[in-house]
Amino acid sequence: MIRVAAVTENNEKITDIEISEVNFSAYKWWWIDFSEPTEEEIKQLDTSLHFHPLAIEDCIHSLQRPKLDYYDEFSFFVTHAVGAKELEQKEIDFFIGENYVVTFHHWDSAEINQVWSRLLKQEDINEWDEYRIFYEVMDKVVDNFFPIVYHLEDEINEVEENPGDKPMDVLLDHLFDLRHQLLRMRHTINPIRDLFYRMLSSHRLEGIRERREYFADIYDHLMKLSEMVASNREITNDIRDNFISINSYQQNKVIQVLTVITSIFAPLTFIAGIYGMNFVHMPELEWRYGYHASLAVMTLLTIAMILWFKKKGWFG
Repeated sequence: MIRVAAVTENNEKITDIEISEVNFSAYKWWWIDFSEPTEEEIKQLDTSLHFHPLAIEDCIHSLQRPKLDYYDEFSFFVTHAVGAKELEQKEIDFFIGENYVVTFHHWDSAEINQVWSRLLKQEDINEWDEYRIFYEVMDKVVDNFFPIVYHLEDEINEVEENPGDKPMDVLLDHLFDLRHQLLRMRHTINPIRDLFYRMLSSHRLEGIRERREYFADIYDHLMKLSEMVASNREITNDIRDNFISINSYQQNKVIQVLTVITSIFAPLTFIAGIYGMNFVHMPELEWRYGYHASLAVMTLLTIAMILWFKKKGWFG
């Protein structure tokens, strides 16, 4: 789907036009949005808008790394949004020229839909232009990162506190899944952060210099998000190490108990083994109290070894 919004010199909004019918020079500025475009609609990037083939190729072959490319008549931006459920990266491309902005995305973008609806409802659009559109969309994209990161943070706290008293193997599986999700968020947020740093440092983007405080605010949000993701990954490292330490401690305790039991039964097995042999000439075999004596010796050995192990702290 291709939708067009144009603003006349008298600040009148026009939306009932086709891309092939747009007289671009007749408008103050215009916005064309390619939402889930077909192959025929994608061709309009070349036939109607005459964008550079490399930029068009970057649009077709997603996902590109967030970046900024300068061309003779426009600047090309590649950015990413994230699906709230799957945390899947979704590319949004911007072509920004002197009096226009073109957005391109292979999916239905809620952020762009919100800005589009707001533009159409806005009565006074004197302050709107191509970079205002870019700012509004990216502000929505970055703001939508926060609930995702906060949710992951809550999940990590729940794993750490374990209110449901879940088994350790279940908690570790969930923890590793959370670490994977944090990694995906880091791979989304950090490149966009670097992109905004480059934008703010550029001397060729007049529209961004005019709204530097707004784009700097988005950059600050990205810095905060990046720090939150890094901090939460460190927390998951600590939780993982604690789980592994606890698991090793429990295994050592089990091994210690088994060692004590083995040590106690070793001499008992030795005595039973000796008197289980079938030699004829064994003096104790014909002794009337031999059976009771052997049991008494085994009992005394067991008690003595238990007391000795307890004194050594093997049961603590």
